[in-house]
Amino acid sequence: MNEEHKKQYLDKYYQAKQKGVKFFPDIIYKDLLIVFAIFIILIMLGTFIGVKNEPRVDPNDSAYVPRPEWYFLFLFQMLKYFPGEIEWVGTTVVPGLAVLVLFLLPFIDRNPYRHFSKRKIGIGVMSLIVLGMVFLTVQAAATTPPSEEADTLASSLSEEILAGSDLYSIQCVECHGGEGEGGEIKGVEGLEGVIVNPINSQDMMYTRTDETLYNIIDYGQPNLQMPPFGTANGGELGPGEMRAIVTFMRYTWDDRAELPQEVTAASAIPVLGPDEIPSYEVHVAPIFKRYCISCHRPGKENQNNLMQTYDEVMNTGDNAPNVIPGDLMSNLIRMINREDIDAGGPMPPTKGLKPELIEILTRWVLGGAPNTAAEAAAAAPAGVAPSEVVPSEVITTTLTAPDVTAIPEATTTPAP
Repeated sequence: MNEEHKKQYLDKYYQAKQKGVKFFPDIIYKDLLIVFAIFIILIMLGTFIGVKNEPRVDPNDSAYVPRPEWYFLFLFQMLKYFPGEIEWVGTTVVPGLAVLVLFLLPFIDRNPYRHFSKRKIGIGVMSLIVLGMVFLTVQAAATTPPSEEADTLASSLSEEILAGSDLYSIQCVECHGGEGEGGEIKGVEGLEGVIVNPINSQDMMYTRTDETLYNIIDYGQPNLQMPPFGTANGGELGPGEMRAIVTFMRYTWDDRAELPQEVTAASAIPVLGPDEIPSYEVHVAPIFKRYCISCHRPGKENQNNLMQTYDEVMNTGDNAPNVIPGDLMSNLIRMINREDIDAGGPMPPTKGLKPELIEILTRWVLGGAPNTAAEAAAAAPAGVAPSEVVPSEVITTTLTAPDVTAIPEATTTPAP
């Protein structure tokens, strides 16, 4: 700034000061009006739009994808260009240089004029910075999936339903039954004798939203003796897992939701031929997975009888062996036929298996309890081919709605 420019500036400053307004009350009054207007706008935004609440913070949830507020998105997007060992460049060097440029800009551009046409350096630098921030923010918003998508266990609806079926089999069957039929709980420590309403009925599925079902699983229902299952509340299920169970329930027991054809096929057990011998890996494992492993796994009161693998089925238990190849007096066969023996009571405790499933297990034991399909084919009479899944002729043991008319009336509110 030369002496002439400096003199002009000082003259304008003196004139403005002579005819200027007072800080109090004039400037204070204007500031208060603006602050009050902004306050009213924030109140209206909070009342009519609001902010979506996220679940309680859970450090054990590995599926959760943290997201910054929108005004920080450009910084996180920039880090994508500095992966791995050079991340420090994006977190330290680039922001540091940007702050340094802003700090030095008044010293670099010492132009005394205020009109934008005469402040090309300052306006040019700031325009580049702002445009860069806008570009990175838009790019981040376009490439970041919504939180609901990030929390899912699978990439498609069919995969999520099947994942939910597996989780239901492990976490829910021992109290709610393999088909959601409820009834009297047996063999569950602390819940022995509790009556649970069916969760597969229209009364449940028509009147509960997915969010309600999710919250019941997450927080539990302490007054009804249902523990919480969400990891944030002391359980062992993350948000994606709980959402998968809800999806499975909706598409399995809500007759308004159409189950995808590929799910029906994937969950089906092949129909047995007249002389065919079932195998564990094709026919029996899906039955045990759905109806048995919720109780018969480590950490449960089950007389040390585990059923997650073929070896466990054949060799574990206080009364092992529970399966004797070729012997229809095996403990397993007697219990699924509702006998109460020293090795245990009727299994499953709440409701017996469907006749077609009992037939599969019976023919499996009678045929020598083969493990693989190859072993079953080798044991079958000559000319008998292994069964194949035919969509129109399958036994869907996991994802077909049960007959709820046969379920006895219960006295407590259901809980997934």
